[in-house]
Amino acid sequence: MNTILLLEDDLSLINGLSFALQKAGYQLEIARTLRQAEGLWQEGKYNLLILDVSLPDGSGFAFCEKVRQTSQVPIIFLTASDEETSVVMGLDLGGDDYITKPFKLAVLLSRINALLRRSQRFQPAPAELNSNGIRLLLLEGQAYKDGAPVDLTAGEYKLLRLLMENPDIILAAEQILSKLWDCDEHFVDGNTLAVYIRRLRAKIEDNPNRPTRIITVRRMGYKWNSRRAAE
Repeated sequence: MNTILLLEDDLSLINGLSFALQKAGYQLEIARTLRQAEGLWQEGKYNLLILDVSLPDGSGFAFCEKVRQTSQVPIIFLTASDEETSVVMGLDLGGDDYITKPFKLAVLLSRINALLRRSQRFQPAPAELNSNGIRLLLLEGQAYKDGAPVDLTAGEYKLLRLLMENPDIILAAEQILSKLWDCDEHFVDGNTLAVYIRRLRAKIEDNPNRPTRIITVRRMGYKWNSRRAAE
């Protein structure tokens, strides 16, 4: 699931975009100030940024410039300013697209999809996943916990990989079931998923009865916690 950071201070626009983007299958995080955006950027991983230009405490241009020092994540400016100088500045600072308000939602979604396709097409596939003491070597299909190998079945490995590829995001059971198959290629049902979760926890959690890596979010699903608990 692609995660988008929206930097926007207009509450009515935030509400409309939140509904539309989540309905389109995107995970959305929202910042209403430059300071909030900088904090979220340090803590999270995003596939695309949508930035307003005029903010209560600064400019989306400044945030774009800061992001471009370390990342080539796709950036769309969404602003009421259609002056040529603003458009040129936004693109020169590293923006990938510039959309002026008011805009058509279908156009915005189309441009988001196009930018994500383009960025993912040229993005090398990762060779490993590494968080919270667990390391997956994707080419070898091997898992390690704190440097020691972990013996996983094919189904357990697929489940662990799916969770780690979506860190700190709640995945509904239906989302997991749509992607998870057992080693005999039979579809995994809800009861089997619960068994997979329990067995996987027994192998990768320090205390399976008090899991800190695979978190159950009641009535919502499961989440991979990428941040290690304080010792």
